[in-house]
Amino acid sequence: MYSCSDHKSCLSDALHVADKICQKKGLRFTSLRKIILEMIWSNHEPSKAYDILDKLKDVNLSAKPPTVYRTLDFLLENGLIHKLNSLNAYIGCSHPLEHNECFFLFCQECKEIKECCNKELAKAINQTASNNKFQPMNITLEIQGECQECTDKARL
Repeated sequence: MYSCSDHKSCLSDALHVADKICQKKGLRFTSLRKIILEMIWSNHEPSKAYDILDKLKDVNLSAKPPTVYRTLDFLLENGLIHKLNSLNAYIGCSHPLEHNECFFLFCQECKEIKECCNKELAKAINQTASNNKFQPMNITLEIQGECQECTDKARL
């Protein structure tokens, strides 16, 4: 689960930012791209590609897996979503302008996922890679543990 205090607002903000980013880059924010981004943001939980495909069928849109994967690739390449490799699923990017500086905290108990951004951490990772003569192509840092709320519940 991905936490937010005002779901309608965060969904609206995500779509607005996506539209602006596409306009700025001269890209088309097609209706299918918008629908899939809405589906990913719709429940603040990681979405798998085939779940998205099933949801598209539910709204009478026939799409094949390659179409969904191309759309997901577009959204990824433009910093609008993240791929959570450990889950093989996608989640909306709440910081699209800082897309490469984000990492995720997964609570193994309640399944909450928090997106965090830290420029210093990103800088340290890139510096370590550079020191080792390595050029990172994709960095996805996923930290699993237990949130404070679940830790407190376990103590009771």
